[in-house]
Amino acid sequence: MELFEQLKNKISGQNKTIVFPEGEDVRIQGAAVRLVADGLLKPILLGDGKAIAATATANNFDLSGVEVIDPANYDESALAQLNAALVERRKGKTDADTAAKWLKDVNYFGTMLVYTGKADGMVSGATHPTGDTVRPALQIIKTAPGSSRISGAFIMQKGDERYVFSDAAINIDIDAPTMAEIAVQSAKTAKVFEIDPRVAMLSFSTKGSAKSPLVDKVAEATKLAKELAPEFADVIDGELQFDAAFVPTVGAAKAPDSKVAGHANTFIFPSLEAGNIGYKIAQRLGGYEAIGPILQGLAKPVSDLSRGANEEDVYKVAIITAAQALA
Repeated sequence: MELFEQLKNKISGQNKTIVFPEGEDVRIQGAAVRLVADGLLKPILLGDGKAIAATATANNFDLSGVEVIDPANYDESALAQLNAALVERRKGKTDADTAAKWLKDVNYFGTMLVYTGKADGMVSGATHPTGDTVRPALQIIKTAPGSSRISGAFIMQKGDERYVFSDAAINIDIDAPTMAEIAVQSAKTAKVFEIDPRVAMLSFSTKGSAKSPLVDKVAEATKLAKELAPEFADVIDGELQFDAAFVPTVGAAKAPDSKVAGHANTFIFPSLEAGNIGYKIAQRLGGYEAIGPILQGLAKPVSDLSRGANEEDVYKVAIITAAQALA
C-alpha cells in the first residue's frame, strides 16, 4: 500500500489535533479543509481572524470544521494560563513580560498549544524560516527522553521502495555521539512509516577497509548506538560503504557476518553535507520522492515546511505529524 494511504488509515478516527501558525496562508487553509473533509485530523488555524476569513472567502473555503484562533483576541484567562505555563517551563530564563511578547508570535503560541496538550503537533514554515519553527520547539517542548538533540530525516519513496536518509537537514557538525543518536532516532522514525529498520552507518570504508579518524568516528558511533538502544542493536551496523549497505552481493562479499549489509533501508550519513547531497542525488537522478525533512528527537512532533511548499505538501506533512503524534 502507498505510504500516505497507510498513514491515513493509521490516523483516521484518532482525533489528533494539529495547529498551523500560518492560518492566513491559502496553502494552509486549502490543506486544512481537505484534512477535515477526509476525516483525518482536527486543524487549528492561528492568525488574524479577519485576514483568515478574507482568504477563505476569496478561495471559497468552508472553514466550518476548522478551529480558528486569533492570538491577539484570545481569552484573557486562557492567555494568562499559557503565560504562566511558559514562565514555569523556562525555569527562570523568561519572565512574564517576555513570555507575553513571545505569545504574540504565532509560532510560540502554537508551540505552547502543543506543550499544554491543546494540540498534538504543529506544522509551520510555509512563510517562516526554519529557525522560527525550531527555536520555540527547542525552548519549550524540548527533546524527548534519551535525546539531547534533534535531527532531520527524509523518507525516500519510489513505487514500493521506501528508505530513511538521516541527517540531511539539521546537524552540521556530526561527531560520534551525535551520529549514534541520529541512528536511534531514525530507527524509530522508520517504524512510524511501516519500515522494519535495518540501519547502516555510512562511511567510505567497510569494516576497516580504510584507515582514518573519519572511519573511526563511524565505528564508534555504531558502538554507541547499540548501547543507546539495545532493542535495535541487531539491526544497526557499520561502518559500511553505501554499496555494501545496499547491494546484497556486495554486502555478502564485504561484510558476510552482517545482518544489515546488503539489506539496509535506513541510512545514517556521517555529515550533513553527505546527507543533503545524498538525498538530492536520489531525488533528482534516482526519481525518488523526498518526503521531509521530518524532525526527530522532540518530545512532541513539530514539522517544518519549505517556504516553497504547495497545498499538497502541507496536507502530507500534516498527516506525517499526526502519525508521529500517535507514535
